[in-house]
Amino acid sequence: MNDLLATAVAAHGGMDRWNRIRTIRVDANITGAFWQLKGKSDAMKDVHFEVDTTQERLTMDFAGRNLRSLFRPDRVVLQQLDGTVVEARDDPERSFDGHRFETPWDDLHLAYFTGEALWTYLNTPFVFTSAGFVCTELAPVDVDGETWRRLRVRFPDHIRTHTHEQVFCFGPDGLLRRHDFTIDIVDPDTESQLYAADYRSVDGIIIPATRRAYTDDHSVLVAIDMTDIKVS
Repeated sequence: MNDLLATAVAAHGGMDRWNRIRTIRVDANITGAFWQLKGKSDAMKDVHFEVDTTQERLTMDFAGRNLRSLFRPDRVVLQQLDGTVVEARDDPERSFDGHRFETPWDDLHLAYFTGEALWTYLNTPFVFTSAGFVCTELAPVDVDGETWRRLRVRFPDHIRTHTHEQVFCFGPDGLLRRHDFTIDIVDPDTESQLYAADYRSVDGIIIPATRRAYTDDHSVLVAIDMTDIKVS
């Protein structure tokens, strides 16, 4: 573990505490222009999701729809809350072949994207200590009077995430400030920046409850507001 990763892990609660956690449960509102573009503007205004910290797995309940999505890297499933399967898709990443930024999504596309995205976000930075991750500190950047240290993370091939290589920016306190990436299944040529704020201590783990991505004209592209967070 390099110095910056060690600093970030300690600032977010430390590995000893993290290793005692198996699940993060979140109530959230997820909105923004991106979801409107994909034809899913109201789909996640009130959701509950559960993140597995030991393997790449996430489930999401959609309020008012009697619908739950189950994400794993090789399969996504939509089912009713009683467990009745509505539809499923194996090798879901391939279903994005030929997509462009403005291509609308079906519910299984949404389940896959939100699964890989939220799993990455909630497991940052602890998962970067796992086998197969390669972390390198880059030159720092100055943003709004703060110096942010930057960690380039190369994800192992078995992890499904936005793209193979991403950059995470940490403030002087070691907490995540911004996440820089492209998204292979959306548009690999468009760079995104997701800002993190509203840090909360959840049983000893520090989690940014608010995240924002903006368009070039400073409109909100993605807004993630976590209203309740629990770990177990």
